[in-house]
Amino acid sequence: MSSVAPSCLSPSEGYRLWAESYDQQANPMLSLEQRIMEPLLPDLAGLDVVDIGCGTGRWLHALKRSGAGSLTGVDLSKEMLGRAQKKLPDVATFVCADYKAAAIARASADLVLCNFVLSYVGEPLKLLRVVKSILRPAGSFFLSDLHPDTATALKWRRGIPGPNGFREIRTQPRAMSEVVALCGEAGFAVRVHLEPRFGKPERLIFQHNGKGHYFEQVRNYPAIYVLQLTPSGRVDKRPAAVRENKPGIIDSLYGGRFAFGPTESACAEIHIHGSHVGSLLSSKDCEASLRSEGSSVDLPGYLALPGLINAHDHLEFALYPRLGKGGYGNFLEWAEDIQHSHASEIACHRRVPKPVRLWWGGIRNLLCGVTTVCHHNPFEPEIFTDDFVVRVLEGYGWAHSVPLDPAAAKKRNKTPKGQPFLIHLAEGTDEQSAEEIFELERAGALDEDTVIIHGLGLGAKGSTLLRSVGAGLIWCPSSNQFLFGRSMSPDEIREFPKVALGSDSPLTARGDLLDEIRYAHQELRAPAGELYRYVTRSSASLLRLTGGEGTVRVGGTADLVVVRDVGLSPADTLARLSFLEIELVVLRGRVQLASEGMRRRLPQSAYEGLQPLSVEGTIRWIRAPLDRLFAETSVHLHGPLHLAGKRVSLAR
Repeated sequence: MSSVAPSCLSPSEGYRLWAESYDQQANPMLSLEQRIMEPLLPDLAGLDVVDIGCGTGRWLHALKRSGAGSLTGVDLSKEMLGRAQKKLPDVATFVCADYKAAAIARASADLVLCNFVLSYVGEPLKLLRVVKSILRPAGSFFLSDLHPDTATALKWRRGIPGPNGFREIRTQPRAMSEVVALCGEAGFAVRVHLEPRFGKPERLIFQHNGKGHYFEQVRNYPAIYVLQLTPSGRVDKRPAAVRENKPGIIDSLYGGRFAFGPTESACAEIHIHGSHVGSLLSSKDCEASLRSEGSSVDLPGYLALPGLINAHDHLEFALYPRLGKGGYGNFLEWAEDIQHSHASEIACHRRVPKPVRLWWGGIRNLLCGVTTVCHHNPFEPEIFTDDFVVRVLEGYGWAHSVPLDPAAAKKRNKTPKGQPFLIHLAEGTDEQSAEEIFELERAGALDEDTVIIHGLGLGAKGSTLLRSVGAGLIWCPSSNQFLFGRSMSPDEIREFPKVALGSDSPLTARGDLLDEIRYAHQELRAPAGELYRYVTRSSASLLRLTGGEGTVRVGGTADLVVVRDVGLSPADTLARLSFLEIELVVLRGRVQLASEGMRRRLPQSAYEGLQPLSVEGTIRWIRAPLDRLFAETSVHLHGPLHLAGKRVSLAR
C-alpha cells in the first residue's frame, strides 16, 4: 500500500510531465548509482542488453560504445522514450509499453537493467518474473533504486520540481529486506548487494542545487541500493582443481571497504569462487556461515583496490640501476652511451641467469601491488606459469622499435585482429623520433590495434595521426624525464583516447609503478582519478584483457591489493602509495604478499609457503623461491642487491 495521498501523480503521468526537464538538472541519486554500478557490469561485447524503465536512455547512452550486440529500451512513457530516441537514433530499439505488455522473447537477454523502477510497481513479483523469463541462464540482472529504509526514515518523496511547486509521484514503499526476499521468491540469487552513500561527486550536485547543508545531514545514510542477480542455482562451488592443496587460497574478505572505481567504493564482503569473484555483499546481510572457516580474512580499517596493471615493463632488468646521464635526443643515443660507459656493469648483470632475472622483475611488480604485467620481450612459458609471482600477459604482438626492428610491420601484420601490437615509438625529441610514426603508417602497421610506448617525440602531426586511427599510448613519464629532460604533460596525454601507464625498467625509470604514479601526480600534476584509470580499467581495455583485470566485479579475476583505509577516495589513496603501504596482494584468489601485520591476521593456510624479504628494512612475506634467487644472483652480483633502486635482502 502506498503511504502517500491519493492526489499524488501516477508514475505514467508523473514521467509524462517530467520528460521535458528530466535531463536538465543533475540528480545525485542517478550520479551515485551510475558511478557505483557501471564498474560492476560484465564485459558487454556481443551481449544483448534490455533496459526496463529506460526513461530518456541514460544507461543506453552510457553503454552505446560498449560493443553490445544489441540494446533495447522499454518504458511506458512515450514522452521519455521520445527523448531517448533523439539521443540514440539507430543505436537502440525502443518499446513503449508496460513491462507486462512488452513483447520481448523468452531467454533473449544476456543483461537486464531495471533502475529506479521497482518502487513504483504495485506487483513487484510479476516484474521480477518477467525479467527472469527474458534472461538467459548465464545472464545477469541489475536492480537499483532509492534505499527504501532511508527513504522512510528521512521521509523522502519522489516527484517533479517545477515553477508551481513540487508534485509527488506515487510510490510503493517496501523495506530492503522485503526487496531481497522478493528477488529470492522470483528465482534469483543475489551476487551483489551494495548500499552506497553519497560521496564527493554528489556533494557538488547538492551544492550546485543550493542544498549543501542537506548533504551533510544525509551523507551517513545509504542513499540507494544496487543488486546484481542471477538465476538461482547458477553459482557453482569453487572447482575442485583450484583446491588441490595449493597454499594461500582464501574464500572471503570482509569488514573492509572495496574500491570499484576512482571515487567509487562501498563497505562489503567479497566471496571468491575458484580464482574469481563470486559475490559482493553488504556485510550486514551476510551470514557467518558463508565465510569458510579458516580461509576468510577480516579487514576492518582497510581498503581493497583492484590489482594494478603495469602496461609496460622489461622484467629481466629489475636489478639494474639507472644507467646513463640524460640529455639524449633519442633512445639510440642512450643505448650507445651505456654500452660504452657501463659495459662491465651490464656484463655482470647479464651473467645472472635469465629465469632468475625474470623472477626479480615479477617481485619488483608484486611489491608495489601489481598483479598483471605486460612484458615487452618474449613470453617464457616455462617461467610465466600460474605459480609465477604475478600474471604476465601473452598473445599480443610486439616489436622493439622502428629503428631496431626492420620486421616491425611484418610482426604487426601477423598479430591477430583485435589483439594489441606494442612497439616503442617516438622515444626521443629529435626529428628521427618524430618521423617514426609516419614510417609505421607507410608500412601499413598503424591502426586501432597498434599501441605505441612513449610517444614523446610525436609532435602535433604525429599526435593527430595517432588519434585519428584510434591507436593507443602507454605513458612512462619518469623514464622520459630522465632520458630526455621532459615528459608529455597530463593535458597532452588526456588528448589520446586510449592511455595506460607503464613503469618501464629501472634502467631509466624512477622505481616501480607506484613511484611512477606518485611522480606523475606530484611533479606533473596528473589528476589522481586519471592515473587510477591508467593502471586499472583503461589499461585493461588498451591491452584487450577480458578476465576482469583492473576491476572488482562478480565473475572477474580475484586480484586485490589491500592498504590501510585513510578515509580518502580510491584514486587519492593510490596516488599517495609507496611499497611501504602495500599490506596484502591477492592474485587469482591466492595470497602472494603480506606485510608483517597482515600475516598475523591471516589464517595459517593463507600464508603457508610465503617467505620473508627485507625491502629497505621492511619485511614483506612473498610467494617466491627467495633462497634460490639470492643464491643464484649473488654468484654474479656482489654486494647489496637493489630492486628498482630499493635494497633487498633475505630476512631471517
